Amino acid sequence: MNLPDISTSLFKRLRFILVQTSRPGNVGAVARAMKTMGFSDLVLVNPRYPNVLQEAETVAFASGAQDILARTRIVASLDQALEGCNFAAAVSARLREFSPPILAPRALAGQLAGNSELQGALIFGNERFGLPNEIVEKCHVLINIPANPEYSSLNLSQAAQVLAYECRVAALGDRADAADIGFHGVPASLAQIEGMYGHLEQALIAIGYLDAEQPKKLMPRLKRLFSRTQLETEEINILRGIARQILLTKGKSP
Repeated sequence: MNLPDISTSLFKRLRFILVQTSRPGNVGAVARAMKTMGFSDLVLVNPRYPNVLQEAETVAFASGAQDILARTRIVASLDQALEGCNFAAAVSARLREFSPPILAPRALAGQLAGNSELQGALIFGNERFGLPNEIVEKCHVLINIPANPEYSSLNLSQAAQVLAYECRVAALGDRADAADIGFHGVPASLAQIEGMYGHLEQALIAIGYLDAEQPKKLMPRLKRLFSRTQLETEEINILRGIARQILLTKGKSP
């Protein structure tokens, strides 16, 4: 899958900022969440442990995202963390009386992906206290994840994963289609498919499942069934191998 132009890509324009994080494991888990979605810019503001990036728990929870940790910066203030950014979004489950406009993650992601001039920052607060009002009020928007109203508390890394996922989908657009995910073999040619049908028909006749004199609609229905599967060359070989073995068992020449 080809990613968007790297100079304007949201993957390069979006920063994740963690404010006064308490648990080293959450720092590592956020790094992992970011890497799985293609993001890499992480900044910590006054974490509880000054050496949090080297903590065993951080490294363990990063689970392969040590390259993100290696590039992570630790700063003393939010202003330092926001240097180079022109758009800030506070992430909080708690709505405020005086707050910027409230957006859902998907709406935010669309806004960020749709404007290449935005150098965005997602700001996450302390696990226990969240973000203070003075930080929320400085941001352009407040992001509220539409969770179960009876239990809307998300772990820090879970919230980061939701935001990272929505931003990835928005950044990739049509290229985020599920059809692009996973292994894809070589599509079978029409000649290969027709050859398989002929071979399969011989095998079905050999075992008495298909009456060659009165075939009715069995083969057209099988063709309709297989046409929905987008057969690959290796799959054709498997089906022909089955047909060959049937014919050999019945003493027929494959």
